[in-house]
Amino acid sequence: MAIVVNRETKLTYEDYVHFPDDGRIHELINGDHYVSPSPTTRHQRISRRIQFQLYEQLEKPGLAEVFNAPTDIHLTEIDVVQPDLAVIDATRAHIIAPKKVNAAPELVVEILSESTASRDESLKLDLYQRAGVAEYWIVDPEANEVRTYKIDAEGVYQSAGTYRERLEFNTARLHAVVDLTAVW
Repeated sequence: MAIVVNRETKLTYEDYVHFPDDGRIHELINGDHYVSPSPTTRHQRISRRIQFQLYEQLEKPGLAEVFNAPTDIHLTEIDVVQPDLAVIDATRAHIIAPKKVNAAPELVVEILSESTASRDESLKLDLYQRAGVAEYWIVDPEANEVRTYKIDAEGVYQSAGTYRERLEFNTARLHAVVDLTAVW
């Protein structure tokens, strides 16, 4: 059921589950509904290649699970997104439910497309920071580069660099290296 905040109607997860299964990507950000077309084949190729490397190094040895879109990430009652990739530490497997993930992943990867670039670089950057996603990668297929953000002790994203050839993901428990030359 939608909620009203400051006279503005905000959609909730309860509304979200009734969106059509129409092959498009539906998301809620701050209670607003966003719809995107299916990704391009290049977008999917890049996603699969990054996912494969993360899978080999994190999921296969049992350290984490790597999810690809469409997987619902339920961050708040008015924030439900489907990032291109999400990594959840195996020690936090309890947040993984049969139909969705119920908290912030350790890593979220978004691959820019014409229809989602501005949202990924602003609204989602802010959302993932507020939700406490430890690391956020923005993959730019046009520039063949990945911009990374890591959350600091105050809960604020700091730019952690731009990468074209090799990228590392590190938490206290997890470590993976993505060979970007095998992605492009």
